[in-house]
Amino acid sequence: MSDEEETITSIQPPDTGEIEFGQELPVLPIRNAVLFPAAVAPFDVGRQKSVALVEDIENLDQPSIAIVAQRDPSTDDTDQNDLYSVGVAARVLKALKHSSGNYSLILQGLVRIRVDQVVTSEPYLRARVSRLDEPAAEDVESEALAMSLRDIAKQVIHLMPELPREAGSLIDSIQEHGQLADLVAANLDAPVDEKSQLLETLDPKERIRKVLRLLTRQLEILKMRERINSQIKEEMGKNQREYVLRQQLKAIKEELGEEEGDHGDLDVLEERMAKANLPTEADDVAHKQLKRLRQMQVGSAEYTVVRTYVDWILDIPWSKQTADNMDIAAVRKVLDEDHTGLEKVKKRIVEYLAVRKLKNDKKGPILCLIGPPGVGKTSLGRSVARAVGRKFHRISLGGVHDEA
Repeated sequence: MSDEEETITSIQPPDTGEIEFGQELPVLPIRNAVLFPAAVAPFDVGRQKSVALVEDIENLDQPSIAIVAQRDPSTDDTDQNDLYSVGVAARVLKALKHSSGNYSLILQGLVRIRVDQVVTSEPYLRARVSRLDEPAAEDVESEALAMSLRDIAKQVIHLMPELPREAGSLIDSIQEHGQLADLVAANLDAPVDEKSQLLETLDPKERIRKVLRLLTRQLEILKMRERINSQIKEEMGKNQREYVLRQQLKAIKEELGEEEGDHGDLDVLEERMAKANLPTEADDVAHKQLKRLRQMQVGSAEYTVVRTYVDWILDIPWSKQTADNMDIAAVRKVLDEDHTGLEKVKKRIVEYLAVRKLKNDKKGPILCLIGPPGVGKTSLGRSVARAVGRKFHRISLGGVHDEA
């Protein structure tokens, strides 16, 4: 079990008259936490030296110990270089021993101290410490900073339902500005190094400014969390409404005798889509229209139009191809058999197919045969299809006129 702060429970004005500074204090290193003056907080103690210190508290000359945060929480056997230079003198309010031999402590921070020198590390750390007193700050600027801190802190409390509602009243009850900054700092969700910087800042006005920056950042994060949660709830509500409406629609259709089977052929249509191997664009259009069909009444005129359109899309042979027989001599022979004359046209067709055969490029130019009716355009196309082994379809566009 590690030495780790769990929660800050309250702020109580400490009695510091019993501390004789300049003497040595036992040092309890803590990980992943910073204790502030007047803060009351629970800690778990499990390391050998920490347990030895707790068990020796009753034998100490004075009931205070030094609480100092570690720089690296992974370090088990700490020395002065592993600790921040500023900590707090603290009183052990309660110690509970577990069956494992570890302890749970309730500590109250008293005043800021500086660790001047570690004098021994056995059986636990002891160090000479000096008391750090903060300057008075009761001017207009300090009052304005304190008001801003109270306002933002109350906004944070409002956005954190896990905090007790009386937290706002507690903030209003603290008039001393340095203590107000310590209360908010103790409850900040901030890294240990940032909290240690707050502990090391003696000037109350500067400390409030630093706390304001961290608290404002936390407020923005909470506001963003609130917006995200609202969006999620709105989306969930929309999905729930859609589900309820669909269930109601299903019940209405059953009452009208319009069973789900009326749309049973749409499942077959969807299976055809899956097997048709449509291009991406065509597949998107087909599924969009299928979704529309499922929402329409089977007997409506629009249903018939959309259904015919989807059938037409699926009837197009998107993925069916015929292998070309690019035998140039055979092509020339077929052209000569089917047509007398037209040497220039037949020569151009043969040249075109020869280039296609050499380059094997399916994205080459497209031949366009132009001429009045009856000169052989369609028959030439039919001959080329017969020569290369392709299926031939004649689509007459004569008379088609569409300005769109």
